[in-house]
Amino acid sequence: MKIKKSAASLLFFLLISASAFGQRYDNGLVDKVIALIGNEMIQLSTIEEDVQMQMMQGIITDKNLRCEILENMLISKLMLNQARLDSLTVNEEYVEMELENRLQDIKTRLGGEKATEDYFHKPIFKLKQEWRDLFREQSLTRDMQYAVTEKVPDMTPKDIEAFYNITPKDSLPIIPTQYQLSQIVLYPPKEEAILLVKERLLEFRERILNGERFSTLAAMYSQDPYSSRRGGELGMAAKQMYWPAFGDAAIILKEGQVSQIVETPDGFHIIQMIEREGDMFNARHILLKPQVLSTDRVKCMDRLDSIATALKADSTTFEKAALFYSEDPPSRLNGGHMSDENSGSMLFDKDQLKTSDYNVLKDMKEGDISASFESRDNEGREGNVIYKIIRLDKIIPSHVANLQDDYNVIQDMAKNKASLDAVEKFIREKQQTTYIRIDPLFRDCAFRREGWIK
Repeated sequence: MKIKKSAASLLFFLLISASAFGQRYDNGLVDKVIALIGNEMIQLSTIEEDVQMQMMQGIITDKNLRCEILENMLISKLMLNQARLDSLTVNEEYVEMELENRLQDIKTRLGGEKATEDYFHKPIFKLKQEWRDLFREQSLTRDMQYAVTEKVPDMTPKDIEAFYNITPKDSLPIIPTQYQLSQIVLYPPKEEAILLVKERLLEFRERILNGERFSTLAAMYSQDPYSSRRGGELGMAAKQMYWPAFGDAAIILKEGQVSQIVETPDGFHIIQMIEREGDMFNARHILLKPQVLSTDRVKCMDRLDSIATALKADSTTFEKAALFYSEDPPSRLNGGHMSDENSGSMLFDKDQLKTSDYNVLKDMKEGDISASFESRDNEGREGNVIYKIIRLDKIIPSHVANLQDDYNVIQDMAKNKASLDAVEKFIREKQQTTYIRIDPLFRDCAFRREGWIK
């Protein structure tokens, strides 16, 4: 089962110290201030706390890592100092969202609230107080970053062209081979398959209530490969880390209690509570996914092959056939043309295509129409089977990015470069006008930017 995590990404490209979430600095060393930036300070314990967080993520630590962490914090404090001077206000909604997301993530990693308190040697309420202050600083830092980059003027086509002309060709990205496709999609009926799955899960539930072990049935029958090896056990995690229907159904269970059938985008589940701790729980589940019946599969593919035959005989156009037959709403209303749901682009490289689609088109030529084949819907989950035929409309071979074919790519590069330059200019200017002192312990660091040591 895939845990559905909340989006908690930061939106600025020079993210400064996401951190200061680590173990208490109690290894016998005396904490000290190792940097002053205007009215802001950085403590040695803060560096070590960040190191501890990165160790949790499997990153090997050394002196260079500590120097890198310090430089990121120096930039953060430089931004923060200016934000306070400019009287920027904290986005409290952002702070609470980031605080909750980070807390749930750490509790899940460490195995619950008590394990988190033991790891940090502090109660949760104390951690939340400290982390809330850090996220408030991060909010101001982020907004200061935006204030710097939003002053970058809009780039004209002439600016984009000038950027392209001065950029060394070996610095331009290689655009992989791209494909433009059209499709006609049929969704197999699922009603009978869903009924069979529900009947099977009800049978399992009855057997468990009559004394059979949930873990045994999960190991034998669950279609979640991750948890089935552990008797269906998922491990301690926050309710918010799961699909809402799953989390809501699980959190109300008592220890040992088995849920009714729960439907999520992954399929159908029954859940048994193992242990609950606040808004976190450890549970077992059995997941079953409706399987397309062989008769329905044959019907869909025969129908698509008949459509393909008519298209190849020029009895109709692909656009008309897509409008009349296809069951995929976005492409159906666009003449069958496939487009990326995020960018709107109708060009796809290999990595953007489902494996089943690429395996069919890789041997096709422009204008070819495929035979029917099995694929997945846009979510790509195993149970979400669809059937389709595709037409390969266009192939653009791999090439170095250029203005004619890849204007949007060049434009994004130019805008990103302009924003980075604005940030770097801000850092250089503030380094000269802001009081900065770094402890001798870190004075031999090979910082990426000059100007920190005065």
